[in-house]
Amino acid sequence: MPHDTTLIGTIAAGLGVAFLMGALAHRLKISPIAGYLLAGILVGPFTPGFVADTGLAMQLAEIGVILLMFGVGLHFSLKDLLAVRRIAVPGAIAQIAVATALGTMLGLYLGWSVEGSAVFGLALSVASTVVLLRALQARDMLETEKGRIAVGWLIVEDLVMVLALVLLPAMFGGRGDEAGIGANGAGLLQSAGIVLLKVVGFAAFMFLIARRVLPWVLHWVAHSGSRELFRLAVLAIALGVAFGAAVIFDVSFALGAFFAGMILGETQLSRRAAEETLPLRDAFAVLFFVSVGMLFNPDVLTQQPGPVLATVAIIVVGKSLAAYALVRAFGHKSQTALTVSVSLAQIGEFSFILAGLGVGLNVLPETGRDLILAGSMLSILFNPILFTLAVKRIRADEPAPKQPEDVAGEAPGPCNAGVVLIGYGRVGSHIGSLICGRGEGLTVIEDQKDMAAAARDAGATVIIGDATTESILRQAGIGEASTLLIAIPEGIEAGAIVRRARAINPKLVIVARAHSDEEVSDLVRRGADHVVMAERETAARMAERAMLTLG
Repeated sequence: MPHDTTLIGTIAAGLGVAFLMGALAHRLKISPIAGYLLAGILVGPFTPGFVADTGLAMQLAEIGVILLMFGVGLHFSLKDLLAVRRIAVPGAIAQIAVATALGTMLGLYLGWSVEGSAVFGLALSVASTVVLLRALQARDMLETEKGRIAVGWLIVEDLVMVLALVLLPAMFGGRGDEAGIGANGAGLLQSAGIVLLKVVGFAAFMFLIARRVLPWVLHWVAHSGSRELFRLAVLAIALGVAFGAAVIFDVSFALGAFFAGMILGETQLSRRAAEETLPLRDAFAVLFFVSVGMLFNPDVLTQQPGPVLATVAIIVVGKSLAAYALVRAFGHKSQTALTVSVSLAQIGEFSFILAGLGVGLNVLPETGRDLILAGSMLSILFNPILFTLAVKRIRADEPAPKQPEDVAGEAPGPCNAGVVLIGYGRVGSHIGSLICGRGEGLTVIEDQKDMAAAARDAGATVIIGDATTESILRQAGIGEASTLLIAIPEGIEAGAIVRRARAINPKLVIVARAHSDEEVSDLVRRGADHVVMAERETAARMAERAMLTLG
C-alpha cells in the first residue's frame, strides 16, 4: 500500500501547517485567518519545500463552503430571507454594477480589452461566502437584522454569478470566429432564459418536493436511535442536494446547500443537525483559506504594486462605499450600512472561478487573474481588522441599552441579579423549568432562536448571544448575579465562560457541567466552585437505588 498519496498529503499538510500558523496568529492576537492564508502560501507552488495539490485543495475547500452554507440555512428561515428582499435584491445588483464599472475602468487603463476589463470588474464585485459568514458568526451578528441583510445580499450576488458563469461561455465561446463573440443577442437572451428557468425550477423543487421529503427522512433516521446514521444522513443531505443542484440545475454548490439547510431549519431537529456538521464545517472552512493562499504568488506584489493597490482599493473602498450609500439610501441606520459594507469588502471563491473561466476563454489576461488573487488575499487579510474597527464604531454610536432584548425583540424587565443559566438545551431546559416553576427569577443566555423561545415561554429573561463574550455576560447581569449555572456540554467554551465570569464577579458561585475528569480539573482550575459530571451522578443514583433494593 503506498504511503504517499496526493489527497492525504494535501489534507495533512494543509491542516498541519494551518494549525501552526493559526496558533502563531492567535498568540500574536491577530485573526487566525491570516495564519491560514500564510499556511497556504507555505505549502503552495510559489514557495520552496512541500507543494500540495492546488486542484484537490480547491475541491476540499468547496466542501467547506457547502457545509458552511448548509449551517447558515439551518438558522436562516424563508421568512428571514423574504424580509430583506427589498434591500438585498436591488442593493446587491446596484453594488455589483458599481464595482464592475470600477474594475472595468482599471482594466481599460491597463490596456486590456473591454470584454476582459468587464470580466475583471465582475470578479471584483462578489464577496466570499466563507469570509462573510465567519466574520458575522465570530461577532454574534448572524441572527441580527444587519446579518440577515448581509446574507441576503450575498445570496443575490451568488445568483448573479451563476448567471454570469453560464452566459460567459455563450458570449465568448467562439473567440476564434470572425464575428468575435460566439453568440448573438437572441442567443444570449435564450441562455439567460434557460438559466432563470433552472433557478426557478430548483427553487420549486426544493419548496414543493424536498420540503416534504427531507424532513421526513431526517425524522425517520432520528427515530432509529442511531447517532451515526443521523450524522451520515445530515451530511448526505447537505452534500447530495448541493451536488444535485449544481449538476441538474446548474446553480452553485453554496446555493444548493443553503436551500437544503433552510428546508431542514424548519424542523425540530435543526439544532442537532447543526451540531453534527460543526466539526467538519470548521475543518474544511480552514482548508478554504489554505487554498486561497496556495493560489497567491507573492511576486505580483513587487512586479505590479500599482495595479495591486488599485485592485485592493476597488474591493475594500469602492465596494464598501457603494454598499454603504445604498443601504443608507434604503432608509437603514448607519450601523447597519457599516456592517453590510465591511462584510462585502473582500472577494473569494466565485471570483476565482470567474477569473479562471475568463482566462480559459481568452477574454481575461493572466495578469488579471494574478491581480484578482492578490486582491482576494489582501482583502481577506484586512477584513477582520476592518470588521473589528467597524464593530467598535457601531458600539460607540449605539446608545447604551437600558434593558436586554429578549427573543421577541421586546424589552423585558431588568435582569434578575440572582441566577444566570448558560444554555437551554436538554439539561438547561430542565434546570430552567425547575427554577421558573418555583417562581424564581432566571436569566438565560442562549444563541439558538428555538431554544431561546422555549426559555422565554418558560418565564425566563433571555439574552441571545455567545456566552463566551464578556459583553453578553455583562448584559445578562453577571456582575450583580449570585449564581451562574453552565449547562452547555462543550468543555472548552465552558472554561472560557468560567474564567471571564470569575473576572467580572469574584463573589459569584459557579456551577458547571463536565463529561470527564480532565474537564472537571480544568473548570475548577479556572474558577468553578462546583462541577457536576453526569457519569458520576448517574452512577451514584443507580448505586443508591440498588442499595435501597438490597435493604
